[in-house]
Amino acid sequence: MRIRVFSDTVCPWCYIGKRRLAAALKQRPDVAFELVWHPFQLNPEMSPGGTDRIAYLAAKFGSRAKVEQSDKQLRELGAGVGIDFTGRDNRIPNTLDSHRLVMWAQELGKQELMADILYRRYFTEGQDLGNHLVLTQAAGEAGLDAAEVSDRLATDADLDEVRELDAQARQAGVSGVPTFLFDDRYAVVGAHEPEVLLEVVDAVLAEEKAAKKPAAKARGA
Repeated sequence: MRIRVFSDTVCPWCYIGKRRLAAALKQRPDVAFELVWHPFQLNPEMSPGGTDRIAYLAAKFGSRAKVEQSDKQLRELGAGVGIDFTGRDNRIPNTLDSHRLVMWAQELGKQELMADILYRRYFTEGQDLGNHLVLTQAAGEAGLDAAEVSDRLATDADLDEVRELDAQARQAGVSGVPTFLFDDRYAVVGAHEPEVLLEVVDAVLAEEKAAKKPAAKARGA
């Protein structure tokens, strides 16, 4: 079963959703799942150097108090799925380059690992995902050729493709992340509990089983 994951590398709900999806899929060990990661920028207008997270979100949501309340909720929810949000970076970077890195990891079948490493480095270790050195180190950790990645990051390689994939997602109706698209049939938006995601998985499996079932012969044939 193919599951398309639309996410951003600085989206805390995407990190939580990733953990919950993994918990759901573990309950169907006999099913072969293929996860394909698609870029979606929450802040496509972000400057290349990024900006202060608290000030940016306070302006977006109305007050610093609301940001602090959201952070508290995220820390509590994160703890429930083994995520430590306490070291979160206080800058929001432009995520184009980090999405390039996830795209390149696909060439080696390491998209999911790459995404997990980036989430951890940003949310737990407080690293700047707009920094090419950080991204190069993350690439090496995932098993990519760090020197090659460093060279590619210094160019415009695949920047237009990332922007195009982001635009295609929006044109297809993706307006928030995480969004999980199961077998190109059912879309689930948000970091839902594993039970909710498992219901969708089972619905797809049931449809596939019904489609393979031979039609009953007409009586008297």
